[in-house]
Amino acid sequence: MNEIIMILGWMGLYAPMVLGALGSTVGCAIAGQAAIGAMLDTESGYGRYIGVSAMPSSMAIYGIVVMFTLTRPMTLEVAPGIFSIGVLSGVALMLTAIYQGQCCASAILAAKSKPEIFSLSVVPAAFVEGFAVFVFIFALVASGGIPQA
Repeated sequence: MNEIIMILGWMGLYAPMVLGALGSTVGCAIAGQAAIGAMLDTESGYGRYIGVSAMPSSMAIYGIVVMFTLTRPMTLEVAPGIFSIGVLSGVALMLTAIYQGQCCASAILAAKSKPEIFSLSVVPAAFVEGFAVFVFIFALVASGGIPQA
């Protein structure tokens, strides 16, 4: 049983980085596909589309920072806490990245048809980013309660 707890602790340590990167990949792919389609239909504004399609990549960065914050000697006492914070924050970062990619794709498609609403169309993606920041800060604060062993 102790081995399983230790394995879960190690999984929790790397979960924010892995799941955040997975979500960022999917989110950037969703938005990137919309950006490519918009570039085929427009004569300018390509940089805006590419820039917006990269927005979900921030969740991978948050995951890396959370992983480094959780890093400490793995013991039976700290493994459950690391697992809980790591997996929960990783899943939340993954989902926010995917949904942010969908918001970015919608913004790109809207701005393609009506360029003057570009800045307003990315606001929903910014809201999703805000929730990712909440998860990030929660994980950093919660990890402070895990002993350094």
